[in-house]
Order: sequence, then structure tokens, then C-alpha cells
Amino acid sequence: MNGRIHSIETSGMVDGPGIRYVIFTQGCLLRCQYCHNPDSWDREGGEIRSVSSLVTDIKKYWPYMKHSNGGVTVSGGEPLLQIDFLIELFKQLKENGIHTTIDSSGGCFSSHQAFQDKLDELLQYTDLVLLDLKHIDDKKHKHLTGMTNKHILEFAKTLSNKNVPVWIRHVLVPGISDDTEDLKQLSSFINTLENVKKVEVLPYHKMGVYKWKELGLSYPLEGVEPPDDAKTAEAKRILQLQNT
Repeated sequence: MNGRIHSIETSGMVDGPGIRYVIFTQGCLLRCQYCHNPDSWDREGGEIRSVSSLVTDIKKYWPYMKHSNGGVTVSGGEPLLQIDFLIELFKQLKENGIHTTIDSSGGCFSSHQAFQDKLDELLQYTDLVLLDLKHIDDKKHKHLTGMTNKHILEFAKTLSNKNVPVWIRHVLVPGISDDTEDLKQLSSFINTLENVKKVEVLPYHKMGVYKWKELGLSYPLEGVEPPDDAKTAEAKRILQLQNT
């Protein structure tokens, strides 16, 4: 089984618990205005890698990942676009006792039975999902990502119903995803979920702007600066109410 891979980080520290081997898959349906990997959008790009070659490489790093209670995270792009590849990869990782995490925006979630069956199989081998909730307001979500959030929120509910451990992530962009009322609505939605183990507020940054320029793309958030500490602290207070 092969997958299309954008890049690999062998010592990730921010994509799940412990030190992690992070696989960034190729292909995404969302077009987030702040995306720091726009070169991962193309579903036909990336490098073809086999599951076996990845598992062999992962095993080289497993001793120090294990010591930190880490494991493997598959991010993107959108990893669920390559769900068959994910199933085979995670199955082999679990056979080796390795912790598995998916970092997903849920953009390709579908209620179709074929997808649901594959998702059920994948979740048998999944220890944690990092779920990116970009915006709770559907209209604003469409403006930010080019896509509705209705099926994404349904994905969150599905993970809750299946009791799959989830960390919720929200990128805080000044003037776009930091409105107090929107954050309160997002907090209310998160409170309806039974499986949330952690909520992370990720302050917007501009580290990916150069990639847009390299690709000849106009950066939509030109002039937008990262949020200040006070705004970030306020967002954390609102969104982590369910942990108090």
C-alpha cells in the first residue's frame, strides 16, 4: 500500500503527546487563508511512499519516542483523503505497539456508508484525533476555508459518539476567528462532545507566507499580524471552560 507524502518530521513536539514522527500527507480539500503548507493542496503531488518503507523508518526512532510516550502523527494536507493508506499504516504501527494520532480538519468526512465503514476500521487502530475546528460560524468558515463546516461538525459528533479521544485545535486569527461571541459558540459546541481531552488555541503565525509567494499565490491575510498575548489568553479562557 502506497501513499502520497508531502514531508516528514522525525522529532515533532507539538502534534500530540511526547516526541512524534510526523507524516504530512499530500492533498487537501480546504483552502484555508492562513495555510502554511499550500504546496500540500495538490492531490497529485508529493512523494509516493510505501507503508512498509515508512514503518521501517519509524522503527529507527521508536526508542526515544517511546521514552517520551510519543508515537506517530499523520497530518497534512488532509490524511483522511488517503484513508486506505492510513488503515494499513496504523494497523502495522499498532502491531508494533506504537501510539497513533490523526491530525485532521475533517474536510472530507462523509456520511456515505463506504466511507463510514472505512472510518470505523481506521478508528480501531487510532489512539487520538487532533481535530481542527476552524470556525463555528458556517458563513465565516466558508469565507476562511472555501468550504462549509456542517460535515466537519458532524465528524466531531461522530468521534464523540464513538468515544474516540480528541484534542480540539483552533487557530486564532485576529479579525477572523477571534470574535468573542464566535468563541463562546464554539465553546458551547465543544461542551456537547463527550470525548474532548484537551483544547488548544494556536495563535496565527506568518511562517508559511513565503510558500504562497514561491507558488505565485496572493496571500489573503497580507497585513494581518499574530494575536497579542492578551487576546490569546482570553480565547484560551473561553474555549477551555469545559475543562473547569
